[in-house]
Amino acid sequence: MMLKSFTMNDKFLKPYNPEESENLIYQKWQESGFFNPDVCIQKGICEEKADSFSIVLPPPNVTGILHLGHATMMAVEDIMVRYNRMQGKRTLWIPGTDHAAIATQSKVEKLLEKEGLRKSDLGREKFLERVDKYALESHDTIVGQTKKMGSSVDWSREAFTLDPKREKAVRTAFKQMYEEGLIYQGDRIVNWDPKGQTVISDDEIVRQEEKTNFYYLKYGPFTIATARPETKFGDKYVVMHPDDERYSEYKHGQTLEAEWINGKITATVIKDDSIDMEFGTGVMTITPWHDTTDFEIAERHNLDKEQIIDRYGKLLPIAAEFAGLKIQEARKKIVEKLQTKGLVEKVEDNYSHAVATAERSGGLIEPQIMKQWFIAVNKEFKLKHSELKEFKTGDTVTLKKLMRSVVESGEIEILPDRFRKIYHHWVDGLRDWCISRQIWYGHRIPVWYKNDEIYVGLEAPEGDGWQQDPDTLDTWFSSGLWTFSTLGWPDKTDDLKSYHPTTVLETGYDIIFFWVARMILMSTYLLGQIPFKTVYLHGLVLDMKGQKMSKSKNNGIDPTEMARKYGADAVRMSLIIGTGPGNDVKLNEDKIRAYKKFANKIWNATRFVLERTEGVSLDKLEIKSEDQKTIAGWKNQLQDIAADIENYRFYLAGEKMYHYFWHTFADVIIEDLKKRLLDNENDISAKQTLLILLTEQLKALHPFMPFITEEIWQLTRADDTMIMVSKWPESK
Repeated sequence: MMLKSFTMNDKFLKPYNPEESENLIYQKWQESGFFNPDVCIQKGICEEKADSFSIVLPPPNVTGILHLGHATMMAVEDIMVRYNRMQGKRTLWIPGTDHAAIATQSKVEKLLEKEGLRKSDLGREKFLERVDKYALESHDTIVGQTKKMGSSVDWSREAFTLDPKREKAVRTAFKQMYEEGLIYQGDRIVNWDPKGQTVISDDEIVRQEEKTNFYYLKYGPFTIATARPETKFGDKYVVMHPDDERYSEYKHGQTLEAEWINGKITATVIKDDSIDMEFGTGVMTITPWHDTTDFEIAERHNLDKEQIIDRYGKLLPIAAEFAGLKIQEARKKIVEKLQTKGLVEKVEDNYSHAVATAERSGGLIEPQIMKQWFIAVNKEFKLKHSELKEFKTGDTVTLKKLMRSVVESGEIEILPDRFRKIYHHWVDGLRDWCISRQIWYGHRIPVWYKNDEIYVGLEAPEGDGWQQDPDTLDTWFSSGLWTFSTLGWPDKTDDLKSYHPTTVLETGYDIIFFWVARMILMSTYLLGQIPFKTVYLHGLVLDMKGQKMSKSKNNGIDPTEMARKYGADAVRMSLIIGTGPGNDVKLNEDKIRAYKKFANKIWNATRFVLERTEGVSLDKLEIKSEDQKTIAGWKNQLQDIAADIENYRFYLAGEKMYHYFWHTFADVIIEDLKKRLLDNENDISAKQTLLILLTEQLKALHPFMPFITEEIWQLTRADDTMIMVSKWPESK
């Protein structure tokens, strides 16, 4: 524990300058190889039989730069990783990036538009070359920003969701699920984005409140209510609840004549329990091709389905004189025709309802029945292999049952606990997952066709005439494999054996359904293991008014710009302190600036201690009883800090470290010992107490503020050790 003798010709003569030192410190960390647990084992930093701590970095999308949400994620994860590394565990943090298919393709298409080009002008191959170039540039930016935040990830294991190893994992997973009947191709209703020209998942929909008219229309002897009369051309079924006494005279399957938009139609009465008797008039016509609820009613009763709107959002020939018109243009004209026929009973204006829009393109979603690839979440199958608490090998299960049980049983813990209910509610309502997308960028579906033959495999089949499916897979399919594809699956690697299941997944609460649930689905099915033991969900970063940061509001903060200005340590502390799991954090530049002052306080306090303790050794302690009490007080605080870190209360641990160092150590202990040293400059107990408290606080601060603690360590140690691989101080 000997500290190097301090001389006044050192860096401590100048104020702490993070911009000058942080990049050099990170370079030293990388050169040491200690981010890699294999190197730590080889150099005796940790034992081969030591417990493991493993975590995957939620891969940022290769669509630009990191934002404060990413910075929060990296700060929280780095605290966990650095703490566990200092505990002597085999600690692995795997970095990577996500190809983010729809988002990345959309970005490149917008860039092409500025050149007056469309992707069709380039063709698939040339277009993908452009996307790959953009993704690589974005990747390099993200890597630089990740390093800037001090993330101690193992770069030797870096992965990309679209690289060859992940391609092998994706195709293996697809083939296995297809052969077991869990992946199938079928005609089902999906969310079609007419603007982006692709299917999207329920989770990629943004619902926006819209004020519109609500129309009450006469349909034979009934009155139906709708906000979308343009979808009603093919409506030939009138549906009501079987217990609705208002319509008891009408029998299921009964037919009747009705005057409608383009003339008389024959309508069939359908009784179904899903109808809300309190909504509108309690009776409705259904449009099975363009509404999920209506589609499910039609499936239950084996009803006809007819397409009204095409994939560009225009009306088809069934709309007669309105064919070819876009929806908004057609609606007014259709209502006018209904009014001339006396079929409009009343119109309510200012009706508020949620309109589904595509998150990436902004297009209005138009449900369509399309032939797509799906994962069957309710299909029963036998588990080929299970290490799960609730199921053994050979048990009959469904994907939905697996997803629910591992959280319900506590095998996977979700923090904060309130998100468990949200997760269960989502899983209970989960429909078959549509995994095919009509875009060019991404994992091409590993299916080939020739005449009536179909081939599913890892490579293209031999022989001529085979055509690969043109669609790509939903990005979340490959992301769902992330905890184990990054460890070498489907190969049985040492990494997979040593580090899976991973210890914890840390991510934003806003992607619990996009990603967390899908990783649980994939891992429990393909490996018979949970993907992680704990899920820690952080909140969103908001401005001081509580608004989400965005470019349009001009209220965003660039974390790397703030790191250059105030130091990455200050940014990290500002994102951690005051924010519990699952809670949003308000942030402005003043808060970051305050923690730069704290870094300065650490620097100045260190200079003072070293000025007073030059040449003092800690090999033989001569601590007086009063100083032993001071050290014991620190040990109690250290015990609390460690307990907070281990129980994911990082905000409390950081706050306790901050207050102890500034208000107890710097303001009280240093001042008291300074007076003693003025009276007796040879008070060895005072000097050793100062050194012990400084040394141990630097270690305890390191997971939170890695740069300044490593800089001080490098300047004050007589050997070449690094604080990042030093042992966490004893709390007794």
